[in-house]
Amino acid sequence: MKIYTKTGDRGDTALLGGKRVQKDSLRIETYGTIDELNSVIGISRSLNEHHEIDLLLFNLQSELFTLGAELATPAGVKNSSTKFLSDENIIRLEKLIDDMETRLPRLKNFILPGGNKCAAMLHYARTVCRRAERLAVRLARDESIRDFPVIYLNRLSDFLFVIARLSNSLSNTPETKWSAD
Repeated sequence: MKIYTKTGDRGDTALLGGKRVQKDSLRIETYGTIDELNSVIGISRSLNEHHEIDLLLFNLQSELFTLGAELATPAGVKNSSTKFLSDENIIRLEKLIDDMETRLPRLKNFILPGGNKCAAMLHYARTVCRRAERLAVRLARDESIRDFPVIYLNRLSDFLFVIARLSNSLSNTPETKWSAD
């Protein structure tokens, strides 16, 4: 199978189910940003030195592929191969956040994004996640999608913030407190 199909040469692409839309449509922009987030997490994994963090990020990458597939499936299209994430995925993220926070110093100040290379990239992933969330909010307003993607992305950005802090903590890299001075 060739990687190129030439079917998108005129600026359109197919959603799951076959419907064709413009490549700059809000739906494509939304799941394209989730794909970008997945790539940034892949870069984070390449910079990471801790097995525990790598496993968590690997699982996230799989979940993001699933979320992207959901957003590539228009309302009313039934596809037996498309699996959707569930509330269990959100509950898992919340539990992971809570568990990681017990291992970290309590935040008393805002911190600047950065630290070790992995943590800095995870902070960047968080900002890409927030952009994906904003796009999902707009998509939900314009088209029929489940509430789940917005909620999941909201929780995922919190998770990415905390795992960036954990990465710094595990490598004994201090966090930089923000100062209004």
